[in-house]
Amino acid sequence: MSSIASAPADDTNRRVRNNVLRLAVAQALAGANASVIFATGSIIGAMMAPDPSLATVPLSVFVVGMAAGTLPAGHIARTRGRRAAFLFGTGSGILTGLIAALAVWLGSFGLFCVATLFGGLYASVVQSFRFAAADGATPAFRPRALSWVMAGGVFAGVIGPQLVTWTMGLWQPYLFAVSYLAQAGVALIAMIVLAGVDLPKPKPADSAGGRPLGVIARQPRFITAVICGIVAQSMMNLVMTSAPLAMRMCDLPIVSSNWAIQWHIVAMYGPSFFTGSLIARFGASRVVMAGMVITALAAVVGLSGITEAHFFVTLILLGLGWNFGFVGASAMVLETHTPQERTRVQSFNDFLVFGITALGSFSSGQLLASHGWQSVCWVVFPPVAIAILVLLTTGGLKPRAVA
Repeated sequence: MSSIASAPADDTNRRVRNNVLRLAVAQALAGANASVIFATGSIIGAMMAPDPSLATVPLSVFVVGMAAGTLPAGHIARTRGRRAAFLFGTGSGILTGLIAALAVWLGSFGLFCVATLFGGLYASVVQSFRFAAADGATPAFRPRALSWVMAGGVFAGVIGPQLVTWTMGLWQPYLFAVSYLAQAGVALIAMIVLAGVDLPKPKPADSAGGRPLGVIARQPRFITAVICGIVAQSMMNLVMTSAPLAMRMCDLPIVSSNWAIQWHIVAMYGPSFFTGSLIARFGASRVVMAGMVITALAAVVGLSGITEAHFFVTLILLGLGWNFGFVGASAMVLETHTPQERTRVQSFNDFLVFGITALGSFSSGQLLASHGWQSVCWVVFPPVAIAILVLLTTGGLKPRAVA
């Protein structure tokens, strides 16, 4: 009898682990696509923009795409299943590379911004990978499943920047054109990998069941998670998008900025091999607190000098702080909803996080152009202080069960 009863559990565990593996591979491939944009976006923007202060606009448009895509991607996942949403995302990723290569060939700043908008749509779907990994998993395994998928981004930190280094000069004088054609190919591979993901089909009740979203969003735990997620994502985005252009302004070579972005992305995702275990042992809120402190430390290093080493250490600490802050905040979100409510709550959380990040990201280029790299670093401290204060004053450091 026990062997018969254990068979469905074994099948479920096998399915969940297969999904985690595929999602981790897809995370690596999708992260490589994003890292190509991060490594080149502000540089291409500086070459094509009508004004130097607009150099980081393509990266800001990328974040707008992330915000704009979260709710539609959540709707597709809720009505047609997560796999349909994944295929929508990877299709957008293919268009990103093709349109960006055309924009570089034509020298069109506007068309390049269209490409990064599609890149943001792709990234909005990629953000759901971490939550999809938890579908069907036991409560004890959910934080680990989430963090293991995020760990796939380690390979993105190698694939993406090195893809740029190997291909950026292959089609002269169209710098980075081949890099974006290669990016389209990587997105196609991700589409093939995600086609094999086996996730539960949406039930009719899932689209309307559960508590009203307003009730869920008023939970102190959810509010704390959203605020911390916004701070982790927006501060990482601000510093990371400015860094490659700041390095160019300091007469450091493009290869150096590629390497800096590579190690930044490795630092973003590398800790995910053990972040889930840290969350299980110490609680998500304490991990988030550590992330905020490390993010502030990154800004301190950024203020202390403008050598290649300073940029490298700043971006590595920034990535580590983002991992603890963002993964921890995501784990907090998982505590605020029932399985029936998950796609609505998760997509709403991402809409808030990336929507507010998008609003702030447009100022990064102007801030860098007008006031320099140090001003970018100084901006980090007030939001981090707010997140720490929220954690301390709202009971955020105490785990809470789903209502």
